[in-house]
Amino acid sequence: MTLTPVKLSRPASVTDAFLNQLVARVPGSGATWELTEVYTGDVLVELPQSTPADIERAFAVAREAQRKWAATPVKQRLAVFKRAHTLFVDRARAIADLIQVESGKNRRMAIEETCDPPMVMSHYLKRAAKLLAPVKRGGPVPLVTSSTEVRRPKGVVGIIAPWNFPFATGVSDAIPALMAGNAVVLKPDNKTALSPLYGVRLLEEAGLPEGLFQVVCGEGPDVGPALIDQADYVMFTGSTATGKVIGERAGRNLIGCCLELGGKNPMIVLEDADIGEAVRGAVFGAFGNTGQICMHVERIYLPESRYDEFKTAFVAAASALDVRAAYDFGPEMGSLVSVDHMRRVKSHVDDAVAKGATVLCGGKPRPDLGPAFFEPTILEGVTKDMLCGVTETFGPVVALHTYRTVDEAVELANDTDYGLNASIWSTDVPAARALAARIESGNVNVNDILATAFAAKGTPSGGIKNSGVGARHGDQGLLKYTDGQNLAVLKKQVMGPRPGQGYEKYVESMLSGLKTLRKLRLR
Repeated sequence: MTLTPVKLSRPASVTDAFLNQLVARVPGSGATWELTEVYTGDVLVELPQSTPADIERAFAVAREAQRKWAATPVKQRLAVFKRAHTLFVDRARAIADLIQVESGKNRRMAIEETCDPPMVMSHYLKRAAKLLAPVKRGGPVPLVTSSTEVRRPKGVVGIIAPWNFPFATGVSDAIPALMAGNAVVLKPDNKTALSPLYGVRLLEEAGLPEGLFQVVCGEGPDVGPALIDQADYVMFTGSTATGKVIGERAGRNLIGCCLELGGKNPMIVLEDADIGEAVRGAVFGAFGNTGQICMHVERIYLPESRYDEFKTAFVAAASALDVRAAYDFGPEMGSLVSVDHMRRVKSHVDDAVAKGATVLCGGKPRPDLGPAFFEPTILEGVTKDMLCGVTETFGPVVALHTYRTVDEAVELANDTDYGLNASIWSTDVPAARALAARIESGNVNVNDILATAFAAKGTPSGGIKNSGVGARHGDQGLLKYTDGQNLAVLKKQVMGPRPGQGYEKYVESMLSGLKTLRKLRLR
């Protein structure tokens, strides 16, 4: 096959000088890594690779800065993020340029990704001061005892961010940690280190103390252990296999961790659903960000009575998608992140076809569009003996299935080791809400795929089963970066027998007191 090279001009904001400034903050006494433009395969910049010694020094600098930051009043800390919110919104287009260059996603997804950190900032600017304020609670004996819950920062938080949403995860996960008084050492994926590096630069421009937010780079097996061993808490987003390794190491170090892991997310279309709306949702759910969204849809369950109607409309919509490389809002789907990942997606499709699945549309790489492009793909006849039947494909590939009863749909949706996200479509919202209660998933969306759940920053978002431990967002998303200290005060020595009182008499009064306190609802 003769291929026409992709001719594409890099965004004007992404200059060599700008890129070199960004990577200059990465400590790297080891080798360098060629960071490439996904659309063309051209080398963008040489990214320094951090050694264990580099990582140790980064943590030392971060710890020194953290001591001063933790002593800074919460109001002053939050003022940094008020200024940062404006900067991030004003620079959204330049951020999107970097995201597109390094990840190959289309413009819509890049610009939407830039909105996530400001949304997280906005939420916690309203909640952080209250969450971090000491809370006085009752002690065991009214009036003479008290207990105060004090929130203390963990110290230095290690964040390991994935390549699919490098800016949203790399920066957004750091924001509540920093607000809580911690320092952060971030390890982005080598392929997508540019946008989070720019995010750190913008935070410092807003007044974040230098040294408080460090970035180290390298392949996971090379730098991950050193990062976990130095950290006081770890936040990880990525595969279930890697998450288990990280969780095990964190456990050995007696530190906490939050893990958002893989998914094999189902979409259930009920018989009364608006098929037009469901198809539009499925197009985004399967092909948004080229299928590289942790919460995206890989399994669609349809009632037998509506299957052909949905299939016809869905295949037509997927086949009509504008898929190509461009730095404007024209394309509806962009590239996969790398040639290696494209080959993985292809292997899932090839395996399914070899075992009897039918390709309704797509199914092939598109090297004429760029090195890592793959067509929007819809499969039929996928079974659990196929890779894409049980394993997260994480690409623009989705399988259609039928069901006879709602109970069967629930059983099929729950028949997985994962439990990150699910989607239910119906014109009867109360019925859909009732069905959601039966779905084994950390997030369930009604008449939406994922955005309604993920953009609800006031509600915790995480996975169950093999999809993770802990959550981001909500009060939990900030408090996880703190330790609770119980400051207890005894004003008078009443916690024992009075002088001359026998212990039997003391026990009688103690037991009687417990009944009285319960009766009066004081304790």
